[in-house]
Amino acid sequence: MLPYVYRVTKYDPADRNEHGHYTGAEPVTSDHGPVEAAYLRAVAAFAEETGVNWLAIREPQIGGFAHFGLEPPVDGYGLGSLFPAGLTGFHDGALVPIPVGLELVRAMLRDNGAWCRLEAEGAFAVHIGWDQYLYVGSGSPCDAALNRTRSLGLFPERLHASPYDFAPDDPQHVQRPADADFWRRLHWAVSAHRATFLEEIYAANASRWHRLTRDNIEAVRAQLTPRAQLAVWPDLLTDADAAIASLPDEGLVEIIWEDADGRITSTVADESQFEAVTSQLASASAAGVVSPATDERHPLFTAVLPDSDGVLRARWQTEPTPSDRDWAFLKTLRRGQVVTGTVTSIAGFGVTFVDIGGFTAMINIPELSWRPINHPSDVVSVGREITAEVLDVDMVRERVPLSLRAVQEDPWPQVAQRIGQVVTGPVTKIMPFGVFVRIEEREDGFEGLVHTSELDESTGDVVEVGDILTVKITDVDLTRRRIGLSQTQARTPRHEGDRHS
Repeated sequence: MLPYVYRVTKYDPADRNEHGHYTGAEPVTSDHGPVEAAYLRAVAAFAEETGVNWLAIREPQIGGFAHFGLEPPVDGYGLGSLFPAGLTGFHDGALVPIPVGLELVRAMLRDNGAWCRLEAEGAFAVHIGWDQYLYVGSGSPCDAALNRTRSLGLFPERLHASPYDFAPDDPQHVQRPADADFWRRLHWAVSAHRATFLEEIYAANASRWHRLTRDNIEAVRAQLTPRAQLAVWPDLLTDADAAIASLPDEGLVEIIWEDADGRITSTVADESQFEAVTSQLASASAAGVVSPATDERHPLFTAVLPDSDGVLRARWQTEPTPSDRDWAFLKTLRRGQVVTGTVTSIAGFGVTFVDIGGFTAMINIPELSWRPINHPSDVVSVGREITAEVLDVDMVRERVPLSLRAVQEDPWPQVAQRIGQVVTGPVTKIMPFGVFVRIEEREDGFEGLVHTSELDESTGDVVEVGDILTVKITDVDLTRRRIGLSQTQARTPRHEGDRHS
């Protein structure tokens, strides 16, 4: 916030009633003449005294379907000669010299349909309000500019702040940037046929649509307007006739269509314009209808373009989607972090799903326990609160695998200390290469393999599941989590006194 803020108007403060409302005869529209010129000279005087030569366009807006200005809108919103390459030049962060900045002030004073904040960060700001109210902020008092303003017949008044200072919609909102994670997720979504379109909003009420393929994402990325808001959509288009049939009886909608050459056009219209727009759809290869209302739009995920150095300086916010909220939560996690959550479901294929702060993480069967289990329900149940370790944070697929066993003591080192012991246990499985024997008296006890070469000749092919064998623990592979057993070595006389069960 700048320390010196002045409201500059053509309205004499003496002509205000007790409520602060102007009661004089000055019109609330621009005269397109000497008064307008006085406003521009006043802005120029403040800029000169502040030492500012360039201004940044912030939060640009252009007229939407409805125009609330006191003057009729004009073609190009008064910007046509200022941005010859098109309205995409009127974007957040664009630097303009003072003469161009004054022309933007002129367009805003005339309510031509374009609006923005003009700022030199920490030094200078110009905001235009309704009814010819102009607000100038500066880092210094600017006494000479104040005198110049008064000599022009305008009235400067000192304020604490401009009513048009930027204020975020939600100060707690963490905006998702279009960073490397965003582009990796976009590539994945397109490859998985989940995403088809990228909507680029380069100013309020101004957007472009891009059809995405696995091969053109980087080309689309290269042509995006700086600091644009981005929204990723599934396929919205169908045949033109179906789109026309889906138009409501009344109300605003955004109509999107694609021509035979792949060019995508969009416009916002209501029932009074449907006939004119639908005539343009006659040659469209595909078309779609979406609501322009923020709370009725449901893209897959959104982001805002950071600057070339990776810093997100654009101050506007997208409406967060469920994916955006998941992204914000995932940014708080790290590998190795211990989290607490509640088991929400156990899938038929064995994966356990856990709610951790509103995000659904998962635990694969091997990560439920160090010990062998037949089903997750042997260890967890729906509704149970558990503590687990984060194994990874996949920002592309937005997945978080957890490990329940990682927060438990690993029993395998203790098993390794038992090498050489002779134990008895039941046969649990019979394989062509040997049999498995449980070496602990518990249902989830560890099992080891008795290779066919280590089976006693008397056992031969007659062993069955459930038979009790006496075996020796000959090897414990901690890396591969395997236990080697031998029946033949367990039957030697020198081990007869070492049996355990």
